[in-house]
Amino acid sequence: MSATRFNAITEVEGYWEAIRAGRLVPRRSDIDPRGIERALEFAFILERVAPGIARMRVAGSHLSDIMGMEVRGMPLSAFVTPTGRNDMSEVLEQVFDSPARATLDLMSPSAIGKPAIDAKLVLLPMKSDLGDISRALGCFATHGEIGRAPRRFDIVGHTVTPLLGDFMPSTRPGTPDSSTKSETGERRRNQRPFPAIPQKRPEVTPGTSRLRPGPRPYLSVVDTSGDD
Repeated sequence: MSATRFNAITEVEGYWEAIRAGRLVPRRSDIDPRGIERALEFAFILERVAPGIARMRVAGSHLSDIMGMEVRGMPLSAFVTPTGRNDMSEVLEQVFDSPARATLDLMSPSAIGKPAIDAKLVLLPMKSDLGDISRALGCFATHGEIGRAPRRFDIVGHTVTPLLGDFMPSTRPGTPDSSTKSETGERRRNQRPFPAIPQKRPEVTPGTSRLRPGPRPYLSVVDTSGDD
């Protein structure tokens, strides 16, 4: 992949991390296109519309070049071959549900008028204005001539990293996509309530009566006009 397009992936990831600012995920409204100006043609924003399905809300010109048409409104799965769509669906579910960041390595084989090209795709979850994690900032960079469009890609590898790991470093080893929720529930089941602290009764001096609070506090008026 060319250095420029590698830089686009790095720039988008770095920008997302910056606007995340220590939170689990940033908000869609935090995005300022000027922050990724040099990577805009490779960048896009996804909206989750159903389990395992997300469509393009905003997309850079490079994605339209890959498909040979305007891609806004298209599902992300349109960029992959039918054999890779189940994998894409599973990755999207982890990105939004865990939530997690994902990196996919892609390849489009050669054909007539279509030289072989490699690509890299990154998906970074965000909150919508309603507060649900249903948006994702992404970057799609390719290496090689696009040739005759549309181009579709096989998924040759992917990495999914749950973001909860940033806040829960003590989780036990396991598959990140399946263990996070179960471990949280297990910890809750194993938690024991704090023992009740015995209340010390006030001491009562012999010959005195214990005061009992009345139904509500009140003022008592004492007439002292007859006192010397």
